[in-house]
Formats: sequence, structure tokens, C-alpha cells
Amino acid sequence: MKSLLHKIKRAARIIGNLPRRLLGAADVNDRQLMLLGRQSCWMLRDKTMLNDLSDAEFRVYSQWGEDGILEWLIQNITCAETTFVEFGVENYTEANTRFLIENRNWRGLIMDGSESHMRSVRSGPLYWKHDLQAVTAFITRENINDLLSANGCGGDIGLLSIDIDGNDYWILKAIEAARPSILVVEYNPILGDTVPVTVPYDSGFRRFDAHYSGLYFGASIGAVRHAAEEKGYRFVGTCSNGINAFFVLEEHFSVLEPKLSNITAYPSRHRDSRDRDGALSHTAGAQRLKLIEDMPVICIEDGREARLRDLGPLYSEDWLRGM
Repeated sequence: MKSLLHKIKRAARIIGNLPRRLLGAADVNDRQLMLLGRQSCWMLRDKTMLNDLSDAEFRVYSQWGEDGILEWLIQNITCAETTFVEFGVENYTEANTRFLIENRNWRGLIMDGSESHMRSVRSGPLYWKHDLQAVTAFITRENINDLLSANGCGGDIGLLSIDIDGNDYWILKAIEAARPSILVVEYNPILGDTVPVTVPYDSGFRRFDAHYSGLYFGASIGAVRHAAEEKGYRFVGTCSNGINAFFVLEEHFSVLEPKLSNITAYPSRHRDSRDRDGALSHTAGAQRLKLIEDMPVICIEDGREARLRDLGPLYSEDWLRGM
């Protein structure tokens, strides 16, 4: 009996220590990621000339190579402020700005429509270690400026990252409260590169409600460029996976242009389409467009609504070759 009680007590101690051990392992992993990320930052300082932005890519917390691209941009221009705003971050484990706040100690505002996601950020150590606000909000063009101003992010800021898988073009168009030095906007590469188009505005837009495939959302690279350039930004390229477009204020472009041999927008090879049951269907290349060709879009050049299938070729030869 004593032997059994001893074993039970020992098991209880081990189980009781598991959360602490797991947290310790997570902290060690985070420190290792940060060390590798900082080493990559130091290496970027030697890259005075890039073929295009993809040469600067590395990933710590971003989905693709955005961490490296943002670091290279910040190394090469002078941002007005060390403040960022990012929305559409889910629980912030994967985001464009998390490495920025940990590596450079910028302050920031993140927003997401899920209270459980924002609560998980507020309850974690990142929240007390840094000057970070995590606000629950479903972003619309009607509320975005009030949200920015109410949370102290009006006027000049260092970086704005928009990724909401839907009304990205319309939100960008609506923003007047903030003036970021660097602008990052998700585009939908499946919509092509020949005609600037966006999904029609719907304040309650949800990607998988709009179309079962999940491929009908956002705006083409041409539409995103049009909206950004109207606001005084210059396009400097995209990540190689064809998902995020990068812009800087006109006043910074003259510094970056000589350092970029090519200013390139990449298509994508993502195969994250779903079937009608919600399972991954792995549709590839131009066949992805076939799934949504009957869906309506707004043509930016004249404001008319049309079906994707009626707009003629949406892919240039270069775009097709890269898919």
C-alpha cells in the first residue's frame, strides 16, 4: 500500500509540473526562434542590393517571408514612428508584426473579430512584456477610422498590415485616420494581374460563406495597387508566395528604388481550396479561377459589376508561368 501511495504522489507531482515544463519548453523555443531571427536580421544588413523583395525573406512568426521583408524595409528607410497596426491576426501566433514587437520592441495595436483570440493574447506573457493592445473588432469601412483613433493609432505610424480575407480593398480605401510609413496589404492572386478587381463590399463578408472553395475574397494585385497609389504610396513588391503586397510612402521610394533590381508581383501556387464538404481539395494553378468564375466582382477602372468569366484573360503570360 505504501508503495502504491508513493507512486500516486509521484505521478501527481509530475502531472502538476507539466504546465510549468510545457511553458518552459515554449519559452526556450521562442528564444531560439528569436536568436535565429536576429541572426537573419544581421545578415540582411549586408544586402545593399536585392533582385526583388523575395531576396530578403525569412520567417519567424509570419506566414511566409514577411518578417524578413519588413526588417529589410525598416533597415533602409526612416519610419516616422515605431508603432504598428495589424488586423486579422487570429490569436497572434502567426502574424506580420509579432517578430517586429519582439525584435525591435515597437508598440502596436492588433485587432481581430474573435474575442477568444484577443483574450488569449491578453492573457499571455507577450501582452505584459510589450506595449501591445489587443482589441476585439470586426473591421468594416464604417468603423475602421474610429477604431484607429480611439486606440491612439491616428496620424503618422510606422506600419499598417491589412489581412482580413475579404474587404481588404474597401478598408484600405476608407482609412484616413492613420498614415503609415510602410503599408502591407493582402491580395488575392487567383484574381490575376491584368484587370484590377475586388469583391463587392459587404460589411459582413466572410470568406467561406461567400463561396465554399474559400477562393473568392479580397482584391487583385492591380486593385490593391490602385488604392494604395491613390493614397500616396509606391509599390515595392510582394512576397514570393504571392499573398502580401508591400508599399512605402512616396517620400521613401527614392531610397529603395536603387536597391531593387526588380519590383515584382508574384502569383501563387497555394492549393488551399475546399470542396463542398469543407475538405481540402488541392485545386492548383488556373483551375482555381474556374471554381469562382461565376462570382461577381467590381472593376476598379469603371466601377461596374461583372462576373469573373466575362472579363477576358485575367492572367498575363508571366503570371501563368509562375503558377
